[in-house]
Amino acid sequence: MAYEEITALLGGWPGFELIGVQREEPSPARPTPRIVLTLRAVPEHPKACSRCGATTLAVHDVTPREVRDLPILEAETWLVLPRARVLCPRCGPTVEAVPWLDRYARMTTRLAEAIARLARVLPIKHVAGWFRVSWDTVKQIDQRALERRLGPVDLRELRVVAIDEFALHRGHRYATIAVDPITKRVLWVGRGRARADLRAFFALLGPEGCARLEAVVLDMSTAFTEEVRACCPRVQIVYDLFHVVAKYGREVVDRVRVDETNRLGRARGRSRPRAARRRVIKGTRWLLLRNRENVTRPADRVRLREVLRANRALFTVYVLKDDLKQLWRYRYPAAARRFWREWYRRARTSRIPALVAFATHLALRIEGVMSHCHYPLHTGLLEGINNRIKVLKRMAYGYRDEAYFFLKIRAAFPGIP
Repeated sequence: MAYEEITALLGGWPGFELIGVQREEPSPARPTPRIVLTLRAVPEHPKACSRCGATTLAVHDVTPREVRDLPILEAETWLVLPRARVLCPRCGPTVEAVPWLDRYARMTTRLAEAIARLARVLPIKHVAGWFRVSWDTVKQIDQRALERRLGPVDLRELRVVAIDEFALHRGHRYATIAVDPITKRVLWVGRGRARADLRAFFALLGPEGCARLEAVVLDMSTAFTEEVRACCPRVQIVYDLFHVVAKYGREVVDRVRVDETNRLGRARGRSRPRAARRRVIKGTRWLLLRNRENVTRPADRVRLREVLRANRALFTVYVLKDDLKQLWRYRYPAAARRFWREWYRRARTSRIPALVAFATHLALRIEGVMSHCHYPLHTGLLEGINNRIKVLKRMAYGYRDEAYFFLKIRAAFPGIP
């Protein structure tokens, strides 16, 4: 087969032609066979400056270079080619521009693209082992490909945004993520979860973007709430059902269950009925926190009825927990406010300290709950994204480069086209 036919089958190297093929068998120092393809510059082919793009035929000097290409069958493929420095009339002596090779690269662009494509779905270690390149090389290629593909985020049409936090590393180190809940696109990821950390997102959004923003979906974080109000005074803050109910579970249901268990244990002259009620309550944390429709096992249903029948305080906080969820189903603010006033009255008259404290705290932020009538948004998407982030971390056994990790998160959620 002629070299021209081989070149056509392999895809070719514009500006160069094949003049030799050699196979090197594996050795103890190099366990993989190599195919070495020798190239030469096409005579009288104009060369381009890698800086300004101007074409010229003047050559300053030529240096042989070895460049790796896509593997052929089981063998690594290496190209031996003359890399010229041209005499550019504008820039002076500079390296010639080769369309299939970056300026200082030691591998072809198609090999780099193949590595970047595989790095989308596999950890760096596996990609490096498959192509027999270093870990750092794969990481640099993938990071540059992500930067080119993603580019700067477009925030010009942003109207609503959801903000949440996720665990970045062990030891209570967190990051903050901003997502467009309409297009399901990750807009920004930043280190930390303090008020100053979120300020970087609004700085990226700019004054016009902050004025254009209509609603922000949050949990009940004080730091996030204060920063949103400082940067976007007119925006509607929407508190999510999931986080409010989760806070109710931690601060009310858990607290009342523990207090009632301890009260029955400390009671003087403990009788058999009181001890029996304590045994019924003890160990029912997840049963009480679970939604009633999710209690499907007959044994769990029976035990739940026994717990609620055995303790009046637990019965009260459990019923008010289910009623509180109804607040997010309203679409008319007036009806929602009537429901809230009735729920608040029942919570205050229960005389359960944990429930009264929660109701008092929620009353200070009730406008964020009422905003759900106009903007029926939630952070369920963010919880799914957080789970996907955990998968990314497990696949890579963690990330040391946070900028690279944040690019991987953006690439995993490019949004609905």
